[in-house]
Amino acid sequence: MLTLYLADLDGTLLTPAQTVSERTRETLNALLEKGAHISYATARSLETSSAVTRGIRFSDPVILHNGAVVSDPVQKKPLAVARFSEAEKKEILAAFLASGLFPVTYSFLAGKNRFSYFWERSGEEQRAFIATRTGSAAGSERARELFSADGILDGDVFYFACLGEKERLLPVYEALCARYRCFFAPDIYLKAQWLEIVKKDVSKASAALALKARLGAQKLVVFGDAENDIPLFEVADECYAVSNAVPSLKERATAVIGSNEEDGVAKKLAQLLG
Repeated sequence: MLTLYLADLDGTLLTPAQTVSERTRETLNALLEKGAHISYATARSLETSSAVTRGIRFSDPVILHNGAVVSDPVQKKPLAVARFSEAEKKEILAAFLASGLFPVTYSFLAGKNRFSYFWERSGEEQRAFIATRTGSAAGSERARELFSADGILDGDVFYFACLGEKERLLPVYEALCARYRCFFAPDIYLKAQWLEIVKKDVSKASAALALKARLGAQKLVVFGDAENDIPLFEVADECYAVSNAVPSLKERATAVIGSNEEDGVAKKLAQLLG
């Protein structure tokens, strides 16, 4: 029976330092070499997820941007993208502007994956995040700095994100959550709140089921730590929460495993596939 194993990255497969340990790298590569179907589902882009998992030889498609994009990690090409319509893009941007906020957007523009931001309209917390996505190690060639509000909606936009104070983001969340899937949660590295927006029918769960069908898998086993992993847990045959996971995820788990500091995912995969 073919089984698809999917792990979240931040807080799950990655250490608190946003890296993979040598033990995790060696364990996963040994299992992948034997033919195991192991991949990941993350809110990250292909560029940053590839950077933080460097050395692990993933070959099956990976789930990115909380399910909005599925990509081939070898060819570095998107296989599925859940794009917003022109009307949806304008509605979402208007909600941010009404609260005095300016988001970053992720899009495909002229065939390239682009990360667009307006530094002058970004708050302190968002600038700290932007700085991590525009350095040489983060794939800065995709970063697209804007010098006016024009251009933030260019191309096939599939993801809006804004990092800031929870109180300021809450009205935007309340205005949009009925029509779009909104991820509203604290950042695990920075002391700030995320509001991330994708199309209503998009989630790690929907992308995982599509990937399961694409591979012809009969079973889905997942690993996670945060609330955005709850839909994924609900559609999985087995679901494992790392010990540092939020309580609401642990309640839904098949079992709780070691933390992301203890190679919990790698150890469980070795046990399941041993």
